[in-house]
Amino acid sequence: MKSLPVLVALLGLATSAIAADRGESWPRWRGPDASGAAENSAPPVSWSETENVRWKIEVPGAGSSTPILLDDRVYVATAIETNRVKEGSQEITNETEQADSRPSDSEARPEGGRRGGRSGGRGGRRGFGRGPAPNKYYQFAVIAYDRKTGSEVWRSVLTEQVPHESGHNTNTFASSSPITDGKHLFVSFGSRGVYALDLQGNKQWEKDLGTMSTRAQFGEGSSPALANNTLVVPFDHEGESFIVALDASSGDERWRQSRDEPTTWATPLITEYNGRYQVITNGTNRVRSYDLDSGDLIWECAGQAQNPIPSPVRYKDNVIVMTGYRGYAIYSIPLSSKGDISDSDQIAWIGDDAAPYVPSPLLYQGQLYFVKSNNGILVSRDAETGEVIIDENRINGIRSIYASPVAANGMVYLTGRDGTTVVIKHGKSMEIVATNELDSEIDASAAIVGNEIYLRGKHHLYCIAKD
Repeated sequence: MKSLPVLVALLGLATSAIAADRGESWPRWRGPDASGAAENSAPPVSWSETENVRWKIEVPGAGSSTPILLDDRVYVATAIETNRVKEGSQEITNETEQADSRPSDSEARPEGGRRGGRSGGRGGRRGFGRGPAPNKYYQFAVIAYDRKTGSEVWRSVLTEQVPHESGHNTNTFASSSPITDGKHLFVSFGSRGVYALDLQGNKQWEKDLGTMSTRAQFGEGSSPALANNTLVVPFDHEGESFIVALDASSGDERWRQSRDEPTTWATPLITEYNGRYQVITNGTNRVRSYDLDSGDLIWECAGQAQNPIPSPVRYKDNVIVMTGYRGYAIYSIPLSSKGDISDSDQIAWIGDDAAPYVPSPLLYQGQLYFVKSNNGILVSRDAETGEVIIDENRINGIRSIYASPVAANGMVYLTGRDGTTVVIKHGKSMEIVATNELDSEIDASAAIVGNEIYLRGKHHLYCIAKD
C-alpha cells in the first residue's frame, strides 16, 4: 500500500510504518488518503470474466466491506454461517430462507459501501429489517490472500456468535472494512467486538463495546478510523450512542463521548489541521469534530438528512460531508471552525439538490463525483466552490449502486450492484470509456493498488489486471 509519511503529516491516517510507495497500498476504507483515489496507479479500463482477470477466488461466508491491501497481501473481513444452531431455537426452514426481495431505493441498506448482495449472502429473506433474527452461529473472521495468486495464506476466526438482529436484506454481518497501520490489522464487527491482529493473523486484543440496536434492524456497517496509535470506533444506534477512542496497542479506552444521534453508518475521517487532529463524524442531527487526543468537541453543524452513510472527505482546509436519504445535504465546512456553526456564514458552500445515500463520494483532482441517492445518476461538483460540473447525468448500464466510486490515472470507476462497472474519463463532461460486466453482484467498494483493481462480489474476489 501507499507510504504514509506525507499522509500522516497531512491527514493523520495511521503511522509511517506503511513503507511501500504511494501506489502500493489500500490501507483502509476509501484508500490511502480517504478520497477513493489511487495516485500513481493505472489499472485496466476494460475487463470481463475472460479478459484482464488475473485471478478470481471464492470467498467463504459473506461480507460487503472493502478488501484492504498491504505489500503482498489482501485482507478480507467475512462472516461465515455454520451449521451450529443456537440452543433452544428452531432451525429456519428452506422455504423461509429462500424467499428474496430486491429493495427499493427507499429501503437501501446502510453502509459501508461500503455492499453485500441482494440476499446479504445469508441464504434468507430478511426484508427491510422484518425477518427473523438468525439462529445459527457465524464465524467472524479475517482472511489473508496472496496478492499475486489469490491463494489463502491464513484465516483467523476471531469469534463465533449468533447475530442478535436480522439486518437489512442487502446488508451483511461483515460490512465494516479492516484498517492497518502497517504492523497490525484492526477490524470492527460492531456488536461482535473490535479486534486487533498482527500480520500473521494472531489476535492481539479484543474489545466488547456492547450490543447495537439499529434502526429497523438495518444492521451495522461503519468502519473504524486510525491515527497516532488511536483507533476511533463510532457506535451510533437506537440506544445510548457514543464514539470511543481506543489505544491501538492495547485496546484500552482513551476517551468516550456520548452522542445525541440515532443509528449512523458513516465512517469517521481523521485529519490534521494546524497541528491538531480532528475526528469528523456525520450524523442525522449534526456533523461534529472531536479532538483526537482528548475527545473534546471542536465544532458542530446541523443541517444533514437522515441515515448518514457517506464518509467525509477533505479538500484543502475544508471537510465535505453529505447525506442523501429523505432529503439531500452537502456541506463544505472549514476545519478552522469553532463551536456551533449551524446556519452561519462560516460554511463555505451548501448543496441540496442531489447527494448519495449509501455510496461515499470520490474526491479526485479537485472534483467531487457522487451519485444521486442509490441511483445510476452521476453528479460532479467543484470541491472548492461547490459549482455543479456534471448535473444529474444518467450512467448507461447502471441502475442501482451501493459501491463508492474510485479513480486512478485520469479515470473514474463506477460499479453497479449487478456487477457492471462503467469507466468514465475524469473531466467536465461524462465521457464513457468502457462498460465492463462480471458474473457477480457487487456492493463492496473497489480497492486500487498499483496497476490492479480488486472487486469483491457477493461470493468472489477478483484481481483485475492487464493480461
